[in-house]
Amino acid sequence: MLTRNFKNVAVATVFGVLSGCSGGVLDPKGQVGADEKYLIILSTVLMLLVVIPVILLTLYFAWKYRDGREHEVYMPKWSHSKKIEIVVWFIPILIIAILATITWQSTQALDPYKKLTHEKDHLTIEVVSLNWKWLFIYPDQGIASVNEVVFPTGVPVEFKITSDTTMNSFFIPQLGSQIYSMAGMTTKLHLIADEPGSFEGISANYSGAGFTGMKFKAIATPAQSGFDQWVEQRKACDQVLTPASYQALAEPSKNNVVQYYSQVSEGLFQQIVMKYMHDNPDTAHPHSMDHLAQAQPRVEESL
Repeated sequence: MLTRNFKNVAVATVFGVLSGCSGGVLDPKGQVGADEKYLIILSTVLMLLVVIPVILLTLYFAWKYRDGREHEVYMPKWSHSKKIEIVVWFIPILIIAILATITWQSTQALDPYKKLTHEKDHLTIEVVSLNWKWLFIYPDQGIASVNEVVFPTGVPVEFKITSDTTMNSFFIPQLGSQIYSMAGMTTKLHLIADEPGSFEGISANYSGAGFTGMKFKAIATPAQSGFDQWVEQRKACDQVLTPASYQALAEPSKNNVVQYYSQVSEGLFQQIVMKYMHDNPDTAHPHSMDHLAQAQPRVEESL
């Protein structure tokens, strides 16, 4: 009950200030983003419960004990006050207890690996960060795109994220959490768009000379039919993502334009992850990129 009251006070306090904000984390378009905005506001209000009284008391004491206030009582041997002790200990302990409760609850509720509770099935999208672009693979649809990710409004999305280069951070501010992409590892992020629109996606971790151009568009279509139509359009394009074309795509490049691939070699995402998991380069693993390249003629023939 106490936590709920603090949340209500937080929203009421900053509503007027934030009403003019647009874009970014303070203008969420999905449930995860909205929950995180609520958490940011609440944490700020709790912080101000300490900061504002300190500022006001500092000004008050400077005025009260200014030079010329000779009628004030002088107590050179004063050393203790129970009232002051209660205030300086009780209020911080109370705030820490509230923050601890909020932290525990929000950590469980906003776990990026936790699937969102929703009546619709999750759409799986595999994400690979490259120098300096983002590759999005749709394993169920068999297509891929560069620097553009599309999904239906109101459908939860499960992002499986890795890197084929230095560590990056996958972030769509208006939809919610950011999470790191790391070579040889897979991280997960679950998001949902509650409103249709085009949202800015970025890398939130500096990764070199082309970092400033490492952006992408996250597009939420108004309905499932719009997403299905986009998928069919992508399947009609000429480019296919084979091991050879992927290796060309993985070469460092700046300010990349949007690209589409009508077909993707099966298991490509897992092969990208596993390529960094072997110490001896002479012993090719069945899932390594070298093994894939040897099988390229057969893959291209099937495409």
